[in-house]
Amino acid sequence: MGEFLIGWSEADITPPVDKFVALAGQYYDRLTRDVHSRLKTVAAAFSSESGHFLTASIDNVGINEPFQRLVREAVAALEPEIRTDQVFLNAIHTHNAPSIKTVESGSRSGGSGDNPEVLSSREYVEYAVPIIAGNLVNAWRRRRPGGIARAFGSARIGHCRRAVFSGSAEMYGDTTRNDFSGMEGGEDSGVEMLFTFDASGRRTGMFLNVACPSQVMEATYRISSDFAGAARELLKAEYGPDFHTIYQISPAGCQSPRDLVRHYATEPDFWHEDGVAELAARLLEAVRRAEPGPVDYAPVFRQTVRRVTLPRRRVSGAEVAAARAELDRLTAIRPEAAAFADFCARIHEREAAGGPGPYDSKLHDFVLIRNAMAVLLRAEDQDPEPDIAFDLHVIRLGEAAMATNPFELYLSYGQIIKARSRAAQTLLIQLAGGASRHVGYLPSPEAERLGGYGGLVNNGQVGSDGGFRLAEITVEEINRLFS
Repeated sequence: MGEFLIGWSEADITPPVDKFVALAGQYYDRLTRDVHSRLKTVAAAFSSESGHFLTASIDNVGINEPFQRLVREAVAALEPEIRTDQVFLNAIHTHNAPSIKTVESGSRSGGSGDNPEVLSSREYVEYAVPIIAGNLVNAWRRRRPGGIARAFGSARIGHCRRAVFSGSAEMYGDTTRNDFSGMEGGEDSGVEMLFTFDASGRRTGMFLNVACPSQVMEATYRISSDFAGAARELLKAEYGPDFHTIYQISPAGCQSPRDLVRHYATEPDFWHEDGVAELAARLLEAVRRAEPGPVDYAPVFRQTVRRVTLPRRRVSGAEVAAARAELDRLTAIRPEAAAFADFCARIHEREAAGGPGPYDSKLHDFVLIRNAMAVLLRAEDQDPEPDIAFDLHVIRLGEAAMATNPFELYLSYGQIIKARSRAAQTLLIQLAGGASRHVGYLPSPEAERLGGYGGLVNNGQVGSDGGFRLAEITVEEINRLFS
């Protein structure tokens, strides 16, 4: 077997602030020129006689397939030797970065409309793609003989964010209510780590895989790489300036950094900067305590890329009729534009009052109007477009496996995959690669039954039947690489 080669590279993708930047991830506009922490892309390249793959994290809310395609095309133009179908991106899910949608979608989804004083998503894509592609190629050109070692730790990072009340669920629901009956799902404090080493045994980087999105700052008006970025910087201080970290989100569609049961009584509220520092410190301590196994300088290296097709979650005739009636009722009270104005006004009132978020209400008339409209839209296109498709990347590195998906995938599916995987360590990566359309959440059966944001049909393209199918396919592909 030929030499196993590893390369790392890192680049800044913070947008220029000569214009206002529209932060993606909320229903309402957040315009800023203020930078809390720099946005980065971190790339790693692996190769041996049996092939190669390249991956990069980007400090953004998500990855879509057209954006990844642009990056791949730019990589191919710079370095024809790289097989671009072996390049995949993942997002850390910060809500404090510009949109990377290649087609403007309007201000209510984090875009900027036609305001010349606001950086458009198209402008940011044109700015970021060459940097991300160049960084991937730099990682490729910096490959040197190296090895890998697995490690595992724990840190109190993610918690279920869906509270259950008498047969219904609500994201960030008030758990002091008398009818609160518990959190809908569990949580995972495990921290999967895969370290890389150079030929001399020096640590050169790591994959840090955690079941929680990097979004403490999500309701603020500052550009931020959030706690994932802060952890990267602490790890550089610990292991040296050339140490690189790719943060990967394990399935965590129902998770957030906030403990809704303890009401922030014992720690920061994790809506502000102090929470960023706290979670980064917890991750650093988990890494410090971890004990990597022996370094494998000739690991088994196998991979597969499979185009997966899953059925879209359908709406019934009864759901369509209910959505139409709800839309008529709500717009008779006030039209969508007026509802949106009131929605924003109430947000700003809550922001001014201070304290923990969220500052928007997913039960406001504006959100309910958008929910009903989304159900009607699904009814129109679910027959012409009954499926969604995406590339599933599965990689074996020694006794560790990585597998991607494009969803905000609920924790339970990750538990199924990890439990049934033959790998000694399984790093699952959500919000990776994108799909044939924006896919959103992939909820558990409980979330579908209980409803609420994250469990509604309009919050995602695929339902729990597709979730179990995704878990089955992922297990099948992982285990094939270990047979």
